[in-house]
Amino acid sequence: MFCDTAKVSLKAGKGGDGAVSFRREIYINKGGPDGGNGGKGGSIIFVADKDTNTLIDFRFNPILTAEDGGNGSGTRSAGRSGKNLIVEVPIGTVVKRDGKIIADLTHDRQEAVIAKGGDGGFGNAHFKSSVRQTPIIAEVGEPGEEFEAELELKLLADVGLVGLPNAGKSTFLSIVSNAKPEIADYPFTTLTPNLGVATIDRHDILIADIPGLIEGAAEGRGLGHAFLRHVDRTAVLLHLVDVYNNDAGEAYRIIRNELDKYSDLKDRPEIVALTKCEGVDNEIIEMQSQAIREVNPNAYIYNISAVSRKGVEELLRALWQDIKIAKEKKQEQVNSTADIILEKDANTKHQITQDGIKGVPVISLSSHELKNTWTVTRGDDGVFHVTGEKIEKFARRTDMGNYASVNRLRDVLKKLGIRAELTNQGATQDSIIEISGKTFTLVEQY
Repeated sequence: MFCDTAKVSLKAGKGGDGAVSFRREIYINKGGPDGGNGGKGGSIIFVADKDTNTLIDFRFNPILTAEDGGNGSGTRSAGRSGKNLIVEVPIGTVVKRDGKIIADLTHDRQEAVIAKGGDGGFGNAHFKSSVRQTPIIAEVGEPGEEFEAELELKLLADVGLVGLPNAGKSTFLSIVSNAKPEIADYPFTTLTPNLGVATIDRHDILIADIPGLIEGAAEGRGLGHAFLRHVDRTAVLLHLVDVYNNDAGEAYRIIRNELDKYSDLKDRPEIVALTKCEGVDNEIIEMQSQAIREVNPNAYIYNISAVSRKGVEELLRALWQDIKIAKEKKQEQVNSTADIILEKDANTKHQITQDGIKGVPVISLSSHELKNTWTVTRGDDGVFHVTGEKIEKFARRTDMGNYASVNRLRDVLKKLGIRAELTNQGATQDSIIEISGKTFTLVEQY
């Protein structure tokens, strides 16, 4: 069963907690801290697979969960990392989070980390220093990313077959390839996209039949709105028009307008084919061709009969030439983008070398920039809310049940200048501070 959309709930693994432990052995009763770090939580990774062609599995398994990281323990033993969850998806799968594209898997075995596992917390051995000999601080592991993802499958084909219902798309596909689409003399015979491989002059052409396009398809009429997404990936459009149509120009215009509404196809190569031309007078064929040229004067029009195979080989050769040109242009764009990236990398490396630093760039923030990395707001209930990537990460890894860990978080607030801002906004010792869902008082309460 073909399925090209799905929603799935993702939950990456939580990082393991760091351990509070002290070395205790015979003759060594004060060996110092030896609590190990927690392991990293497993991530959810999507891998494009050429042998997978549908998203139907996600309809039956809509929840994906990666393994949590293990907790640290004594003797500086780190917890094991959680196993990544590897999920195979069809080539052409687009992953969206809150309507924004976060991954687009376009070639075989391409990987993308969709939901990142949480980092493990540091054990107390990490916090030992010359002034802190016996720390009782350990961090908890960060939670992994958790959200609902929207999956869309856009078929990767060389040619997209478009046209009104009963234009002969399925018949054409069945003649030039080994595909076996349903063929009947009524509209909407084809209910799912069909793929077929045509061969001409030892070149393979992947053709996709896009079903159900009618006037208003871009706004949701008919069946075509569910499959218009598959047009985006095609290198060339093959527009089939029934020669027996009362107005071939109008039939061509309807589909052309719907495609333009859905996606910008002005620069997409297009070939028009008048179908079912066996036994039709040349005058009628010429009249229908002229009607199409009135809509698009630059249209390349071929007259074919899928049943008698008239003009089919010539059409396939023309399609291959357009495909070849389109692929060359795409490769030029890829090469150009790669050159820009390499040039940027080279400039970055040069700058780092000039500064006397090898391999690791240094990020330096001014006091103004540092202040702008976090924000403090006061709610109507008097709670002070602190946001910012760095401070939120500290908060997520703070064990709120350990007074020493909470005091460490208070020290971080002071070092980042957040405490001063809290005071300026009227915070007192017993004011409630909220960071990343965790609450505590500004000063430790006894």
